[in-house]
Amino acid sequence: MSFCDVTGHYERHPYPHYPLLASIKRHDTYAMNLTALWGRFNGEILPERRGRILLSGCGAFAPYPMSLSNPKAEITGVDLARNNLRRARLHCLLHARFNVKLLQGDFLDPTVTPGPYHFIEAFGVLHHLDDPAAGMRSLEQRLLPGGILRVMVYGHYARQEAESVRRALRLLKVRDVPTIKRMIKRSEPESRLRSYIDSSWEARTDSGLADLFLHPNVKSYRIEEFMELVADSGLKPLLFTHRDAVADPAEEIQRLRGLDHLRETRANIICYLGRDCNGSAPVSPHSRLLLNPALREAVSPFTLGSPRPIDRLGHENQRLDRQTRRFLRRFVTPLPEAALTAAERALAERFVTELFLVRLRGD
Repeated sequence: MSFCDVTGHYERHPYPHYPLLASIKRHDTYAMNLTALWGRFNGEILPERRGRILLSGCGAFAPYPMSLSNPKAEITGVDLARNNLRRARLHCLLHARFNVKLLQGDFLDPTVTPGPYHFIEAFGVLHHLDDPAAGMRSLEQRLLPGGILRVMVYGHYARQEAESVRRALRLLKVRDVPTIKRMIKRSEPESRLRSYIDSSWEARTDSGLADLFLHPNVKSYRIEEFMELVADSGLKPLLFTHRDAVADPAEEIQRLRGLDHLRETRANIICYLGRDCNGSAPVSPHSRLLLNPALREAVSPFTLGSPRPIDRLGHENQRLDRQTRRFLRRFVTPLPEAALTAAERALAERFVTELFLVRLRGD
């Protein structure tokens, strides 16, 4: 499959196609914040202005929320399709995000993305490459020591229904969205096609239908295949964040193996991978706790209501009520754990798990 086929697909169907004026709350981007992620996986503070981020295959939307989460970082978005970049640029301009550089080209080309980077996003990208393993190795080489790569690839059984429809459409030589929509309209309410369409958020838009059923190059992964991809790159799994994932990577791999064996895996695979990360800071009276910078506005005393950050780590988040916000405000600057009572330490630990707080090594 050539780059021209994939580029042509996204020129015809920029993806994802959200309304240009659709806005995001910064607290919903907490799992993208580089300072928090660096602290989580390295136990150290990374000043916000030092951060270098690459969005590989950035698509038509991702630069905006990444910039919102990291307003002082240096962000580069790369995509093959001019129309994806045009729409991404409009999102950034309309929402006053000015720290993003957008480039048309192949993110695997070192002349386009020389690096190095602290954080690379490859969300829904590797499974569209001819050689995903080469793509993973290439991204690993662009990471700094301690660097983090976030990956999403299609889960084999989660993608099974979509692949069945996709194969059938190819056999029928259906190559356009209007024809697919006519077929859906004529389908029986209880048919497999209608049932899948009704349950899929992607199928609500034309660009989503095109990405589901018309993409020229798609691969899906069982967990064993994904781990082979990871092992080949030399990266280390740090945290899985798809729905219902458990916190320990080794336990989650075993859980997914069991589900794959039963053909019951229903989630795509989402994982943070690290290159020579120093590991989380240990629980210690000498360690310090820092508020995730993406939550600063959400915990402000002037915030109305009780915001609930959208789940980004596989589990539902609690609402940030007045008492919770008051507690979290104490960590806007790093606070020694020794300053907390036993009850406060237990509460803080829950927020560390949720990435609302980050533990840093003591001086």
